[in-house]
Amino acid sequence: MMANKKDGSIYIGVTSNLINRVYQHKAKLVKSHTQKYNINLLVYYEVHDEIGSAIEREKKLKRWRRSWKCQLIEKQNPDWLDLYQEIL
Repeated sequence: MMANKKDGSIYIGVTSNLINRVYQHKAKLVKSHTQKYNINLLVYYEVHDEIGSAIEREKKLKRWRRSWKCQLIEKQNPDWLDLYQEIL
């Protein structure tokens, strides 16, 4: 999950290369919701062994209420810090 600030806009996506995908969003190489709303902070991520399970989880999270998504983020990252350096 990416956000533009604490309690701000949230983007949920799935990728096979998290480092590259976050970089694309940070560098605004992706013309999308993330570019329009300056969503460039990696605030939460999960690692899955199978792409199918990752896609299933993404779909489930996208159906969640916003408050549930915020609680999930804050459980692991209470200050909504950018986790990008952590994955490099």
